[in-house]
Amino acid sequence: MLLLALFVWCGSVTEAPAQNDQRVYAGALVGVSALSADGRSTTSPSALAVSLYTPKNGPALNVFGGFHLKPYFSLQANYMWNRNDLALFSSFATEDSGGFYEQGRRSSQHAVVIDALVYFRRVESSIRPYLGTGLSVLRFTSDIETQAVSSGLDAPRHPIISTGIGLRSAVGVDINLSRRLSVRYSFSETISRNPISPSLMPPGERRLANFQNLVGLIARF
Repeated sequence: MLLLALFVWCGSVTEAPAQNDQRVYAGALVGVSALSADGRSTTSPSALAVSLYTPKNGPALNVFGGFHLKPYFSLQANYMWNRNDLALFSSFATEDSGGFYEQGRRSSQHAVVIDALVYFRRVESSIRPYLGTGLSVLRFTSDIETQAVSSGLDAPRHPIISTGIGLRSAVGVDINLSRRLSVRYSFSETISRNPISPSLMPPGERRLANFQNLVGLIARF
């Protein structure tokens, strides 16, 4: 619904003459990625099970190119990558037995994203805050990094691989350094199906959120 509203709104805005020779832009941002955690517990009169995974912050990259369609509206295509270490933990206890495992993993995510950006100031302004949203096709992979510590419960032995669709929302600001060069800061969140949680015992239930703080340069052509 937000994407539809953006496209309807941009169709009513006239083009800016100042954009005619600098409509195309490209850039690259680097920064930090943080994944959301998940966990679950189940209890009964005779049994208890607990599981969770904890992610660590890791590097992130965003390479993009776009086109200024209107004075306050742009379309942008992105390639995004991030890497994050994970620690998986599951345990259970019954009246007769119990078990647990803890396993370290390394994960990475590659995504192709199409964004719609709405700016709050014209293209020639020195400071241009914006809001953006778009759809992404992402590929998530996770491999074992450290040998699991376990007793009575087997840790996942296979790679975790998933391809799916995500929804990305972003806020940021472009600061013009010259007529053709700008600095961009961006904070974004991408929500998608969680490929990690089903490997826990008991399985988690939350979606995966990927938060990215990024900064870099934009060149206009």
